[in-house]
Amino acid sequence: MPNVPTIAAISTPLGAGAIGIVRMTGPEALEICGHVFRTAGGRRLEQSLSHSLNYGVIHDPLAGEVVDEVLVGVMKAPNTYTCEDIVEVNCHGGPVAQQKVLSLFLEHGATLATPGEFTRRAFLNGRIDLAQAESVALIISAKTEAGLRVALSQLGGSLSKEIQELRRAILRVMAAVEADIDFSDEDIEELNRDEADERLSELQARLQDLIESAFVGRVLSQGVRTAIVGKPNVGKSSLLNSLLMRERAIVTEIPGTTRDTIEEIINIQGIPLQLIDTAGLRPATDEVEQIGIDRSRNAMKEADLILCLLDGSEPEDDHDRALLTSIPKEKTIYVINKCDKFRGRNPRFNRGLLPHEPVIISAMTRQGLRVLKERIAELVVGGALPPLEGPIVTHERHRQLLQLSSDAINRARQGLRVGLGEELIAEELRAAASSLGEITGDELVEDLLDTIFHEFCIGK
Repeated sequence: MPNVPTIAAISTPLGAGAIGIVRMTGPEALEICGHVFRTAGGRRLEQSLSHSLNYGVIHDPLAGEVVDEVLVGVMKAPNTYTCEDIVEVNCHGGPVAQQKVLSLFLEHGATLATPGEFTRRAFLNGRIDLAQAESVALIISAKTEAGLRVALSQLGGSLSKEIQELRRAILRVMAAVEADIDFSDEDIEELNRDEADERLSELQARLQDLIESAFVGRVLSQGVRTAIVGKPNVGKSSLLNSLLMRERAIVTEIPGTTRDTIEEIINIQGIPLQLIDTAGLRPATDEVEQIGIDRSRNAMKEADLILCLLDGSEPEDDHDRALLTSIPKEKTIYVINKCDKFRGRNPRFNRGLLPHEPVIISAMTRQGLRVLKERIAELVVGGALPPLEGPIVTHERHRQLLQLSSDAINRARQGLRVGLGEELIAEELRAAASSLGEITGDELVEDLLDTIFHEFCIGK
């Protein structure tokens, strides 16, 4: 990366805090920081040892005044995050001090970093591949310990190694096919199509394992969109509050209190659930309520999981029956609420209308919530998370590229079996390898980098 600018940004969140970090990387990082940083002993910053912490002050040379008392971390290339010189100024966490330090860096020659530009340089300088770079954003946004473990495993290269091995194996088969083309007139052994098909079958099975891991990966990285649905006053908001163990939604005896969707994150057995409390489903009494009901129906359509809440203290009615016919059974857990009102009797709601055995709870007393959580975990990931040490796909981009690679291999295998020309088979294998190369960054276009790193925060 010749003639690259030196970039700087605030790497800690905005707002007051104990410490704020202003970060700078590039060929002039030490020189620029040296213009505004004075060590206690008067030593030049460039003379500091790599990976050292240096005490001093940041001062404004033009104003002739001290800006802040700081610690400056010095990390010299190539053994740094970006493979370039890096300085990190640890100043007091007030936004004014951080902004002033950043402004001084920009005045002395640095350029303001764009989102993800530090990690982008780590990729472009060969320290990490693209899949590892994307895992950095997953680490920052991890919602559970399990999600963090998967992201750290990806940063360590678990997915990248598997993708690279698969790509090399595909290229070896492609080389055998192309050798049959290039040396068809030579006295060499002819391509064994059955053997090539068997090797590709094994590779396709490994690809399918990765594709199937994408659901668990998405669950851990993004959470399970879980809609709590039901008619008004069945206890949806009470259930949300009970699961969160705090008063998040307003609860009253007045039907229709919730007029819009409310979203919160909860961790159940290591699985992040994005809970969505919806407005009660009934004929709307005004325009505002109709908007809330429309949003509830959209949330139900987009949900990965539905908690269908029913009032067990009352017999079913037409609204209940209409709801039961409108929700997809395969992703629904039926929950009969208000068991605290049964007084030892069976629920008045007819359980025979339900396609699955319901969970009986009281959202007010929290009775039955443990069973409900177990049912949620069982439906989402079979009751327990799979081993998280191996490669798990967490990005939809990766899943789509893996599927493209698998489809191309499948076409190549069909071509081998029906006697298709080697040139066409080699082209399919080239496409399969190319799709895998886009995951790790061995094959990509500049627009793809812009899209990926634009999703990062500034300063990372």
